[in-house]
Amino acid sequence: MKMLCGAALALALSGLAGAQVTPPDIARQQQQEIKRGDPPRWTRPDRTEAAQLATLRKEINAALREALEACKQQGAGANSDCVKQARATHHDDMANLRQIHVATRDMSRIYETSGK
Repeated sequence: MKMLCGAALALALSGLAGAQVTPPDIARQQQQEIKRGDPPRWTRPDRTEAAQLATLRKEINAALREALEACKQQGAGANSDCVKQARATHHDDMANLRQIHVATRDMSRIYETSGK
């Protein structure tokens, strides 16, 4: 992971990443962060159910943002079927948060959100 980040940063700094130019002070900050490695919180599991549910909410919201960005890339408007489907999936996932949480604890079961 560190090597991949370092390679990407080196590529960006060398100007091979396109027209984007990283300011020198930002590049120094990035180098310092890469040297420190991943923060411990990234590898520490959520111990309580409340923390696990909070993380699941963040993941569901991030999935919505990714889906809406994908809709934008398709050129879909704000009222398109793509956006409506993304919002419906988000709504269903948030409504079934506890069931999804239980299903993720028991990975032998599959939780289907599409209603099929």
